[in-house]
Amino acid sequence: MLKRGKERLPEISVSTERFNVQKVQGHLEGNKTVISNFFQIASMFQRNPDHLLKFISRELAAKGEVKNQLLIFNTKLPSSKINEKLEQYVDQFVICKECGKPDTKLSKEGVVTFMRCQACGAKHSINSKI
Repeated sequence: MLKRGKERLPEISVSTERFNVQKVQGHLEGNKTVISNFFQIASMFQRNPDHLLKFISRELAAKGEVKNQLLIFNTKLPSSKINEKLEQYVDQFVICKECGKPDTKLSKEGVVTFMRCQACGAKHSINSKI
């Protein structure tokens, strides 16, 4: 009876990754791209929205501005390209190079920006012109 009960149990799918990059949600308004969940993404990364905006604007070569909790770019941009840049941001500014966890904080000491991991204590300088 126990064997038959185990056979009837559904497959358990457990995700070991606790940090997933949220995809952008938005739409096109004429010649502009409007992102509605920009502040949610920035808070998930535990980063200043201005820092994230500067990075994405520079990487996409598109001027972005914040109005009424929305991020608006002056050009049409595919969401796949924006998501790709978010992944790059996470790799460069969020994930610890030593332990691979997202528990990091950015701090500026003089002219150098450091990323300090709250989980393992590692400290890395970041090549940032943002």
